[in-house]
Amino acid sequence: MRKLIYGIGVSMDGYINDRDGSIDWTDPDDELHQFHNDRYRQIEISLHGRRLYELMAEHWPHVSEDAPPIQREFSELWTAKPKFVFSRTLTEVKWNSTLVSENAVEEVRRLKAAGDGVMEVGGASLAASLIPHGLIDEYQMFIVPVALGGGTPFFPLLDKRIRLRLAETRQFDTALMLRYLVD
Repeated sequence: MRKLIYGIGVSMDGYINDRDGSIDWTDPDDELHQFHNDRYRQIEISLHGRRLYELMAEHWPHVSEDAPPIQREFSELWTAKPKFVFSRTLTEVKWNSTLVSENAVEEVRRLKAAGDGVMEVGGASLAASLIPHGLIDEYQMFIVPVALGGGTPFFPLLDKRIRLRLAETRQFDTALMLRYLVD
């Protein structure tokens, strides 16, 4: 069975974006950016919600040739990576993406059962639909030293506790990674 990881930048007060939806405060240093590139290389399938897909599709396929090599590398990785985009409003997706417009929970269950690699879920809304069903196996929080006071929370409201076990910490200049496994 594939493992599903939910990993994203998060403010110290638990938000993945600010009240306006901006993530401009998550700008990674080169070491963290390379870590994300290396991590993404190990991901077999990437699951995106509509908002994250639109944000990524607006930027990564269009990185200029004079951009830093680390950004060009991620651009190539992102456009080539198989992606499943979950949206009821999009009618088309590009860059090696498959559109899923119905029953995200069942589709993710199917994808998990169809292999033994690693998948990642990007986007708090998509992750929030999967968390109550126990589909997330690992949480990677990249905590940025900023308090936003509001925005989209990393975790949705939960009906019951999720027991986690700290598996790794790693400090970067711009963030602290906390990697938790579901017990």
